[in-house]
Amino acid sequence: MAARRNPLNLDNQQTSRTPLRLGVNIDHVATLRNARGGIHPDPLRAAHLAIEGGADGITAHLREDRRHISDTDISRLKNELTRPLNLEMAATDEMLKIAIRHVPNACCLVPERREERTTEGGLDVQGSRKTLKPFIAKLKDAGIRVSLFIEPDLKTIEAAAAVGADIVELHTGRYCNLALEHDAAGVARELDRHAKAAHAAASAGLEVHAGHGLTYNTVKPISRMSEIVELNIGHFLIGEAIFGGLSGAVRRMRTLMDEARDEVPRTGQTG
Repeated sequence: MAARRNPLNLDNQQTSRTPLRLGVNIDHVATLRNARGGIHPDPLRAAHLAIEGGADGITAHLREDRRHISDTDISRLKNELTRPLNLEMAATDEMLKIAIRHVPNACCLVPERREERTTEGGLDVQGSRKTLKPFIAKLKDAGIRVSLFIEPDLKTIEAAAAVGADIVELHTGRYCNLALEHDAAGVARELDRHAKAAHAAASAGLEVHAGHGLTYNTVKPISRMSEIVELNIGHFLIGEAIFGGLSGAVRRMRTLMDEARDEVPRTGQTG
């Protein structure tokens, strides 16, 4: 990870904070490209600009219907990226073969339905234990870290640990929707759910990520949850890039995340 904060290295081991990584999802650069065909705008170029702006990794979702990211995009990203690639995918035999062929840094397993516009809700881990456990084992045998995109639900977190996941990514979509509706009570309930889920997941030995629908206005409360070590943000940043450029949009998000994480008490700090 590129160094950003604390150039004087003033923190020591007793007063350190867990870094918060930013993964940028570039799917909708490909959506725009595919609307007209051809090669422009190029998702790989977007990935490089995101990294220039402070992204620690790149996320791309290869859907069954190839509505945005293509197989060629995945090949180019894996071959040319200077940061880790997180491949979002459904738990299907086709995607398993693609993942094992490319060996991304991580695979995030998500629910997928052709009729949905974007991923709606988290993976049903409890109802899919029998199929998920051997599927995850095959990915891990290939040296790929495995993440499950889930609701902030304690029983689902328990199931995720049981099937062998390395990571859970908490679905922040409901929280973000309630924020757009100015539902303060609902926002508070969702943030409490996420905080409890993040703590439970970390206690179970799972690495904790979060994402879906996060904006400049909603990222800080999630960033203050110290158990969360990575946020994955895509559609909002690509939309903002239209107005001010992708590097600048990522840089602003990176700053907000860092400001929020700086508000988290340091390890070993006493009141």
